[in-house]
Amino acid sequence: MHRFFSKIDETVHFEKYSAHCDIPCKIYDPIISQIAALSVVRLIDIIAEAEMDMSSHEALNLVTRCVARKEEEAEKVKTEIRTIWGDYFKAPQFEKYPGVHGLVHSIMMKASACKQSTDRNNALELVDLVNEFAAAFWDTKGVSVERKVSPYPPSLPTVYPVL
Repeated sequence: MHRFFSKIDETVHFEKYSAHCDIPCKIYDPIISQIAALSVVRLIDIIAEAEMDMSSHEALNLVTRCVARKEEEAEKVKTEIRTIWGDYFKAPQFEKYPGVHGLVHSIMMKASACKQSTDRNNALELVDLVNEFAAAFWDTKGVSVERKVSPYPPSLPTVYPVL
């Protein structure tokens, strides 16, 4: 197939395109990872509330569902951060933020810790790390950020771009 199009290109001279990202440029956004990190905290809060009455099947069902969902959200954090780090960050971004490799590793480790337990402190630290990554991401694009308290539980400070 490649040879076929190469022969045609010799005559027609197709316009060439290239991309440095897997997806179209300028659509990366860390908000999915931020919402997922906030969700981990909220799910841990719901688990803590439900554990007060573990004698009912409804409470057991709720906790089971929240644990499963917490693990999904923590994995979503890892996937989203890994994608932006691996696909968007290139030499100019690494030069501006040489510590981003360590930050991404810390996010991976903290998200794993959130999957392994229901320690709220781990989840709070995950939110802070993801916010730090989001601030660096937006800065590499020349976009200012502000911290605002999320308008839904767990009502934690979250980094948002100033649009």
